[in-house]
Amino acid sequence: MAKQKIRIKLKGFDHRIVDQSAAQIVDAVERTGAVVVGPVPLPTHIQKFSVIRSPFIDKDSQEQFEIRTHKRIIDIIETTSKTIDALTKLNLPSGVEIDIKL
Repeated sequence: MAKQKIRIKLKGFDHRIVDQSAAQIVDAVERTGAVVVGPVPLPTHIQKFSVIRSPFIDKDSQEQFEIRTHKRIIDIIETTSKTIDALTKLNLPSGVEIDIKL
C-alpha cells in the first residue's frame, strides 16, 4: 500500500475516557508497525449556559452550567493493511466520538 496518512479525531465530555481511548488506539497501531504522531490535545471547547432559577419574582437569581468538550488528534503515518484491520477491530468505550479521515 502506498504511504497513506490517517487522521483520527476524538471528542468527548470526559477527558479520562478520551485519553483512555486514545491510548488504546496508539497501542493497537504501534503493534502493527505504523508510525504514530500524537495524541495531540486540542483546546477544550466550553459552552456556558445561564438559566433563571425562578420564572416569576427572582429574575436576578441565575444558575450557570457548562459543557466541556475535550478533543484529541492522532496522526498515523506509513499505514499497512494490518493497521486498518486493527483500527476496525477496536472496542472503544461509549461517550467518545471518533472521526477517521484517510
